[in-house]
Amino acid sequence: MNRNKSLKAFDPTTPGQDLTAYMASVNSIAVLTPELELELAKQYYYDDNVDAARQLVLAHLRFVVHMAKTYSGYGLSQADLIQEGNVGLMKAVKRFNPEVGVRLVSFAVHWIKAEMHEYILRNWRIVKIATTKAQRKLFFNLRSSKKKLGWLNNAEAEAMASDLGVDAKVVRQMEGRMSSYDMAFDADNDSDDEAAYKAPAYYLEDQGSDLASKVEASEWEEVTNNSLHLAMADLDDRSKDILNSRWLSDSKSTLHDLADRYGVSAERIRQLEKNAMNKIKVKMEA
Repeated sequence: MNRNKSLKAFDPTTPGQDLTAYMASVNSIAVLTPELELELAKQYYYDDNVDAARQLVLAHLRFVVHMAKTYSGYGLSQADLIQEGNVGLMKAVKRFNPEVGVRLVSFAVHWIKAEMHEYILRNWRIVKIATTKAQRKLFFNLRSSKKKLGWLNNAEAEAMASDLGVDAKVVRQMEGRMSSYDMAFDADNDSDDEAAYKAPAYYLEDQGSDLASKVEASEWEEVTNNSLHLAMADLDDRSKDILNSRWLSDSKSTLHDLADRYGVSAERIRQLEKNAMNKIKVKMEA
């Protein structure tokens, strides 16, 4: 039996399962006594009793909901936070050693927070703003401070830097990252011209674009076309018609089509075509 599947009794992100109903369900589950919790933990730890692990998880789902509410200020889905916290709870139950002498909730809180923090850092902004362990700790400390403060003054920045063992400059940098906002790379279709040209896409160098080469190619094509028309002007009507029909017309004719038109052989048409091409080449080179 898949252990994770057995532990996952509730899923708040499942379509049709209302979050309020989910919370009511988990709150209706009885809290375990210390003795029963220890007995269930031992059954899972020593005997790999999946049903005991399931009971441990169910009894602590209310604690995950409580923790998810403390992160409501990040603007993320509470259902998603609960789901991530449930993953952390299951990881904690799997690793819990009943012989250590602590309650499961004291051990699980670190695993639940870790999963929620990881989810917040992945989804709070398009661009990841905290990658190292120190940056993550700084991020959540600053978020907590920002609930009651504006920009940190020098004394507050120095105090936070001292508590976290980092330079005050690092605190300022993280504060600046958190105060920034995401901007779409391309402009919205409904944006006016002035707003559209503020999009980052308009300020990137196009490595495949060379204006000088484009102008040169355009002028070369124009000159070549003019030379071709001038060179063809000196040809007789039959030669002009053969070249137009063979190379310049949308529906190109075959040698046999032209042979039937002029009452000669296909080989003769080929010779006339070759002679006309040589004349044009000499004219254009001159």
